[in-house]
Amino acid sequence: MSKGKRETSPTTVFLDVASSHSGHQHTQPVPCRKEVIATSFIKERSKVNAVPLKNKKASSFHEFARNTSDAWDIGDDEEEDFSSPPFQTLNSKVALATAAQVLENHSKLRVKPERSQSTTSDVPASYKVIKSSSDAQLSRNSSDTCLRNPLHKQQSLPLRPIIPLVARISDQNASGAPPMTVREKTRLEKFRQLLSSHNTDLDELRKCSWPGVPREVRPVTWRLLSGYLPANTERRKLTLQRKREEYFGFIEQYYDSRNEEHHQDTYRQIHIDIPRTNPLIPLFQQPLVQEIFERILFIWAIRHPASGYVQGINDLVTPFFVVFLSEYVEEDVENFDVTNLSQDMLRSIEADSFWCMSKLLDGIQDNYTFAQPGIQKKVKALEELVSRIDEQVHNHFRRYEVEYLQFAFRWMNNLLMRELPLRCTIRLWDTYQSEPEGFSHFHLYVCAAFLIKWRKEILDEEDFQGLLMLLQNLPTIHWGNEEIGLLLAEAYRLKYMFADAPNHYRRDRSTCTQDPSRPHLMYFIWMFLYDRPVNIKFSGSSILNSIFSRHKWKRETAVGLRRLV
Repeated sequence: MSKGKRETSPTTVFLDVASSHSGHQHTQPVPCRKEVIATSFIKERSKVNAVPLKNKKASSFHEFARNTSDAWDIGDDEEEDFSSPPFQTLNSKVALATAAQVLENHSKLRVKPERSQSTTSDVPASYKVIKSSSDAQLSRNSSDTCLRNPLHKQQSLPLRPIIPLVARISDQNASGAPPMTVREKTRLEKFRQLLSSHNTDLDELRKCSWPGVPREVRPVTWRLLSGYLPANTERRKLTLQRKREEYFGFIEQYYDSRNEEHHQDTYRQIHIDIPRTNPLIPLFQQPLVQEIFERILFIWAIRHPASGYVQGINDLVTPFFVVFLSEYVEEDVENFDVTNLSQDMLRSIEADSFWCMSKLLDGIQDNYTFAQPGIQKKVKALEELVSRIDEQVHNHFRRYEVEYLQFAFRWMNNLLMRELPLRCTIRLWDTYQSEPEGFSHFHLYVCAAFLIKWRKEILDEEDFQGLLMLLQNLPTIHWGNEEIGLLLAEAYRLKYMFADAPNHYRRDRSTCTQDPSRPHLMYFIWMFLYDRPVNIKFSGSSILNSIFSRHKWKRETAVGLRRLV
């Protein structure tokens, strides 16, 4: 019989089994029963496994396995006796019972997701969540998906879905926020007293906001600190109403011009950049949110022709939008479906985000004018500052020809928003709005402290590519309020050392050891921040001793001390 040719009949089946020892084939009639076919196949398989290794054609894989020290032991299967009675017979009753059990298990798995879906229908509308694009496949309602991936389907249905840590806006974990401590309750009460007073003391509000603003009062605090709301409580309601109407007047007046020829380039660039804004956070991928961002950015660009729209400004809207949205959402802002809000709420959030972003950009607009001179000056100032505070890191960059503009441009253009999770940016901006010129002047010292924070990792990299990859992908995914607090404390120290003191710690003195008889400036700053008594004696200076004989270090001595030390 020729190779591959078969003869079939209604009652028999012919199996062609290639012999290992000869080139011909054996044709063997077998009764058409599944049990015997499976048994015959196992027997022939055991024959193939028993082929001597001398036959090259049939044992090339075995030779490879034998020559590989960490491969599996090929002799394990050969030692088993496949011809034993348990393998030769297959009980049909057992097979039918097993098949019935499998079908029953599948039917149970199909019922469970439906039961889980029924529980989510009872959730209030204000807590409706949406899924990110990565979870789109898990959200299908087809029965085929439920069968193939029932466990994964059930995991995507809880009310608090697990989202990537980098995309988590709040500091809370998946199990909920930690209980508020006594100190936090006291701070919250102090904020509420300040905000409810007839004329809010803005200086006191800035002082309280520097270490962070409680989430419950952050929206109104940001409106006040940005200059959007007046300090007088009686004027706030009318001011909000007037400014919101003014913004939507701009919409009616200018937004239709986005399709005109001289505005098409601006609108096209905005339309391209908005989907790239925080792509891991589902909130910003909603079409309604993207439409709001388009209107905010286009109106701002039309009203500021000196700079127009520049890539990076789109990121600056997101903290304001999230903070003002949190007034209406108690938790899981990153997953909230904004279609559950009323039209008036959305209009208020949009207008407030526009005006607060405008106030911010008014202080750093030279960052976005032609050639972006503000950013270039700040990058140059950062280079000068780092060369003073850490000459080893500065020389390391020079050795491998790393320019500060290659990594620090984005730090200045986006205010570190691409380097930090959004939750950290919001905490950082609490302090920025409490500092005079926080988004411009103080940001420089934050960038310097941020760079020196990675000193060890920078010095470990010994090539240009490794340094750039590190500086553009710094591991801040797990950062929270504690890390931002330490970063701001270091930035505050640097500011007090170098602000208005250009000759302090000159390069020719930067490597010198500080005189131990002179008190370290960080000691005084620490005492000042925590309002504790200073225990220092200055030899030969009765004036300074009399100053520091007071119980606490007063603010008025800080400026003079900075020049004396």
